[in-house]
Amino acid sequence: METTRRTHSAAELTFLGARCRILADSESTDGSYGLIDMIEVPAGDMPPLHIHHTQEEGFLLLEGELSLFLPGREIALKAGEFVLAPRGVPHTYQVGDAPARFLVVSLPGGFEQFVLEVAALDEVTPEVLATTAARRDIEILGPPGTLP
Repeated sequence: METTRRTHSAAELTFLGARCRILADSESTDGSYGLIDMIEVPAGDMPPLHIHHTQEEGFLLLEGELSLFLPGREIALKAGEFVLAPRGVPHTYQVGDAPARFLVVSLPGGFEQFVLEVAALDEVTPEVLATTAARRDIEILGPPGTLP
């Protein structure tokens, strides 16, 4: 049985103001999953409300506090806790009062390609973010601060 191949050096990236690195991509996992280490996400950070149409998105909180917002629910995580945002369900999250570190897993893989594309942009406007997201079957529903 072959183990997962490491296809890149896990270089640090900046994704929407957060420091991160890709630990596993869909290429190295035969499409099964992608894994991103969100090394340092600023206090209070909240991405736009969005839907992943083709992937589940899981969060394993390592440090800090994180709240996941789903329709009609808020799930507050503490270090060591995991939550899954199902595909097709609008969601966002918000980091607590201090920076947070968490792992993001996408099932199947592919979300990490969106992270790479956004990190490579010279300027991230709402329009460019929405267009880039749409190419990866992610629909932006509202600006940061919008809840499902």
